[in-house]
Amino acid sequence: MELMQKQTLERLAPWFVTISMFLLWEIICRLGGIPEYFLPAPTVIFDAMLTFHEALIEDSLYTLLSTSLGFGIAVVFGLLLGLLIGWSKTIYRGLYPVMVGFNSVPKVAVVPILVLWFGIGIVPAVLTAFLISFFPIVVNVATGLATTEPELEDVLRSLGASKLDIMLKVGIPGAMPFFFGSLKVAITLAFVGAVVSETVASNHGVGHLMLSAQANFEVPLVFAGLLVLAFEGIVMYAIFAAIEQRTAKWAYRSHQ
Repeated sequence: MELMQKQTLERLAPWFVTISMFLLWEIICRLGGIPEYFLPAPTVIFDAMLTFHEALIEDSLYTLLSTSLGFGIAVVFGLLLGLLIGWSKTIYRGLYPVMVGFNSVPKVAVVPILVLWFGIGIVPAVLTAFLISFFPIVVNVATGLATTEPELEDVLRSLGASKLDIMLKVGIPGAMPFFFGSLKVAITLAFVGAVVSETVASNHGVGHLMLSAQANFEVPLVFAGLLVLAFEGIVMYAIFAAIEQRTAKWAYRSHQ
């Protein structure tokens, strides 16, 4: 009985915290007399979401599409490159400095180049989402492979296992928690990349909608766009967390 109550409380905790946060936000805005053009109350934001629901739905689906495409490409290439780097220390030492240097370049500075190459549209948003979410996946997969216990590798070699056998049967399964951890981080970064590109080089998407709303001083609509992005990010994060629980549950303690 006590265990069931604890589980129920854990499930309700996110809802309680979220609702409490919005209530506190509403109270501060109402009692403090904060003007809508500075910080709109949640009720005002929700009203804006109802008023502009068609535009929000259309642009949010556009952003979700560009983010998903860029993130999907990042997963494929990030996983392959992470396995390649984890396979050889020579490759690791050769490519890692290059990737660190490339990742240090602000992606917003790359967007104008992408627009020059591909024009205004969904392609720059997809590529920006890919570029900004690619690095965490590579690093985590390579780290997961590098953390394979040397003693275990020695035992497997003594039993006649090849390097490929060790990677397939021990290295890759052991790197799964790192891989899924990187996915949960990378999907949120992919949204950032797509929205940044939409504010610079797109006629669609939540980023473009927020930029247009800002130009028209429709601050509640700007916050509505932020809430829509937060909701999409939470949903995508929850999807990968659920997949992680089903495929790599062995790597976590039961109470977590």
